[in-house]
Amino acid sequence: MKIVLATDGSEHSEAAAQFLSRFHFSARDEIIVLHVVSEIPYDDDYHAQIKHVIKKVAPKILHSTQKLLKPVRAQLSSIEEDGIPDTAIIQVAENSGADLIIMGARGLKSIKSFLLGSVTRSVAINSPMPILVTKPLKGERPERMRVLFATDGSSSSLATAAFLGSLPFPESTELVLMNVAWSAASDIPTRFAMEVDDKIKEHVARARSIEMEASENIIDQTKPYLGKRFTKITGTSKGGDPSTEIIGEAERINADLIAVGSRGLQGVRGMLGSVSRRVLGHAHCPVLIGKERGG
Repeated sequence: MKIVLATDGSEHSEAAAQFLSRFHFSARDEIIVLHVVSEIPYDDDYHAQIKHVIKKVAPKILHSTQKLLKPVRAQLSSIEEDGIPDTAIIQVAENSGADLIIMGARGLKSIKSFLLGSVTRSVAINSPMPILVTKPLKGERPERMRVLFATDGSSSSLATAAFLGSLPFPESTELVLMNVAWSAASDIPTRFAMEVDDKIKEHVARARSIEMEASENIIDQTKPYLGKRFTKITGTSKGGDPSTEIIGEAERINADLIAVGSRGLQGVRGMLGSVSRRVLGHAHCPVLIGKERGG
């Protein structure tokens, strides 16, 4: 597996490197540490001096990140690029034949007041390969990892399942496979639902039963795509707003990683799905956005 780790030397980038150290890579795997020096759209002496200082700091950023990756068995290399960060990250990943891009939640050069950095958001939307966005974790994490994979049974979700099965998770990793069933009765406010007659209640209950059965079938149909990577897989079906349920379940099980398809759950082709976008922005743990190659 070949990975591009984009870093700007911030604590968020360091968190990405530290998260990588939890995987069981082999000497056949490769991690490319990438630092992009942003273009400065001014050509005067003052900005030339600033650019000179930035260029002197860049090798230190790369060295610091590589130092954090020392425990990892994968081959390590580094690249320094000049340009527009999001464009350069994707370009390097494509040119190197990378399988995955990893970066911190704040993106590169992002503003602390924003929940998700603009560079990270742009790469998540435009990258043709999966992207893993990490977030600084609080406290010590055990060797065992717990992954929450939200699937809707779409081709995007199945591609994400196959990719998850290719990642070198520790052998003890637990996978919770989740589907959030959309309900035809979800638009009926609870206070009005209590007023409907028994016949309608029976219809709603029957519809809900059918929806949950379909949800369980999606979970069963997804399992074969995960290969033999996970020895412990549990399935759970929920009803409600997908992003809310996914984030809530991740917090309940203390997940180390959330995985979703790039189009979210029933997202729009060619865009980052609304569910994926909300989970990426609001989850408290790292998020893997799977991509359907050629999609």
